[in-house]
Formats: sequence, structure tokens, C-alpha cells
Amino acid sequence: MSASSAYSRECLAIRVDRKLNFGNVIDALSDLFILRGVPAFIRSDNGPEFVARAVQDWIKAVGAKTAYIEPGSPWENGYCESFNARFRDAFLNGEIFYSLREAQILIEEWRKHFNTKRPHSALGYRPPAPETIIQMDQRPIMH
Repeated sequence: MSASSAYSRECLAIRVDRKLNFGNVIDALSDLFILRGVPAFIRSDNGPEFVARAVQDWIKAVGAKTAYIEPGSPWENGYCESFNARFRDAFLNGEIFYSLREAQILIEEWRKHFNTKRPHSALGYRPPAPETIIQMDQRPIMH
């Protein structure tokens, strides 16, 4: 499961497990909402983990709304579909994972690289969340 921001092109999270269910969706969204705030809408496909009543109720309870794409209409979620294609072409197709933990670590490293180093044409060939490097002499003074 991956979550991305349509406007920044940043990949906010990728959860890797042998099976994901509605509880995993709620956990991932909870983490993102704490870090980034609650969005107005959650756009997703109609997978069972997203249309589960518990997920719908939880999204409503936190003040967001759902925006499901029509089945068989991937163009309605073009940013995620584009990301998924790049993720597969640039990374997954070239890897063999020997354990779940190895997959989790390598995929998280790729996600960080995608956000902080990989240039994006839609962003003027800049990464969506470049790392900030603070020079030693420019660090704030702590008292």
C-alpha cells in the first residue's frame, strides 16, 4: 500500500507486508494524519481494505471524506497510478527479496531516495522533499 501527495509528488508512505487489511490502512493513515494533518479527501481505489466499513467510519470520524475512483478507471487516480508504474519499473522489477524484512528496508530506502534525491519533471527536475543540509556554522544555538 502506498500513499502519495498529489500536489507535491511526495510518496508519504509504503507499507510492506504479506497481507494488508483495513487495520493496516487505518494504522498507516493515522500515522500520516498525525504528521501531516487530516486531508479533506482520501482518494483510493475500491480495494477491500479501503472500502471496509471500519475504514469508512474511521475516515468520517476524523473529519475527512472519501473519494473512490470508479472500478476500471485508473485515470481517475493518475498520480498514484503514475507512481505505481515508476515504482515497479525503477525498483521492483529489478529486485528479488529474500525476506519480508529485507523488502521493508529496501523499499523504505527507495521511498526516501524518491522523495529527497530523484528529480521530478513536474517539479522542475527537483525532488519533492529535498533533504536540508545545515552547515556546521549555521546551526541554531541551543541554550
